[in-house]
Amino acid sequence: MKFDRYYIDADIKKNLAKLGFKRPTDIQFKTIPSIMDGEDVLAIAQTGTGKTAAFAIPVIDKIHRFKSSKRSYGIKCIVMVPTRELAEQIGEVFKRLANHTRVKVFTLFGGVEQDRQIAKLQDGIDVLIATPGRMFDLINQQEIRLEGVSTLVLDEADHMLDLGFIEDIRYIKKMLKRSHQTLFFSATINDEIKKLAYSQVKSEAIRIQVSPQDKVSKNISHFVMHVEMDDKRFFLERFLQDHPEGKVIVFVRTKVRAERVVKAMARADIEAMSIHGDKDQSERSAVMQSFREGVGARVLVATDVSARGIDVPDVEYVINYDLPEKVENYVHRIGRTGRGENKGEAISFCSSDEKEVLHEIQEFIAQPISVISVGKEDYVEITKGEQDLQALVAEHDAWLRRGKKKK
Repeated sequence: MKFDRYYIDADIKKNLAKLGFKRPTDIQFKTIPSIMDGEDVLAIAQTGTGKTAAFAIPVIDKIHRFKSSKRSYGIKCIVMVPTRELAEQIGEVFKRLANHTRVKVFTLFGGVEQDRQIAKLQDGIDVLIATPGRMFDLINQQEIRLEGVSTLVLDEADHMLDLGFIEDIRYIKKMLKRSHQTLFFSATINDEIKKLAYSQVKSEAIRIQVSPQDKVSKNISHFVMHVEMDDKRFFLERFLQDHPEGKVIVFVRTKVRAERVVKAMARADIEAMSIHGDKDQSERSAVMQSFREGVGARVLVATDVSARGIDVPDVEYVINYDLPEKVENYVHRIGRTGRGENKGEAISFCSSDEKEVLHEIQEFIAQPISVISVGKEDYVEITKGEQDLQALVAEHDAWLRRGKKKK
């Protein structure tokens, strides 16, 4: 089924075509009718399967049909998200899909001066995409009014609830005076979070799962290299030298390590950018825009706080420089590649201390992770992505000695 057969506004269909959306993905096909019918929905689907458009399309269509002019009379939909990067990403999708419609979209988050945000709110908006902190600040200042809200969306709901935002969610739902629709969207969800989620939706809510047994996209190939912690930067250097083209995201555990990796790559004449919570919002936004547009460094070093807000369609490789502390974050990290119909590769550097985490990850994703040997024998049979990595094995001893001399 194609989008042109959906009962949605013609301008939205034009926007979808312009964005290259021809047919709905599984999650869009299964959720859009229920959302348009006003049902509460709890939707679980892999990262990169089009979840944002799944709720943005019916929300925009509903508001557009309700309005007779571009003038806005109060917020009709709130989309709550856990991070600033995710807020910006979702805001961009909404704005593109709402182009030429009567729907006004605004993205709200902390870390920036609030007076301009207040002025924008006073001009009138229909859809508010927000992180909880700044949103509740402005609610308490009575700059955000909620009496007209008819739809509440919680994106990356598991992360929202896991971060302790459940009381904020309950609070805002109590403040919504009119009957409203609640939509939960997430890539992963456990029994505890599921229980919390169901407590916030109507008893007859629709639960939708797309490939629940496959927590990660089949478009992604998984590899692991067993290397010690002190050797990781040399392996990363060599990998980036052997792959001079294509976008690469490198995930590390801490902000300090992110900066150290960037500096280590600079010493090897490899340009990289970092994104983490210690950077102010303007700098984080500039880094993401530069990376998305392919201007400047093609290597982005990030912490887990940014894993869910990086939506760049042409990332070829995700490198887990450090394995994540939570196995669920592996899913969100590698979901930055292999998005839509694109292929991607996830390569993990695993030290001796991380082997238990690697085992937990393999059990969680229920998929094999191919080992790339860094010894002198017993190479595994290589696939497309591993062919270039074979150079790592052949020259390992030479460049490792060279690298250690640099220290």
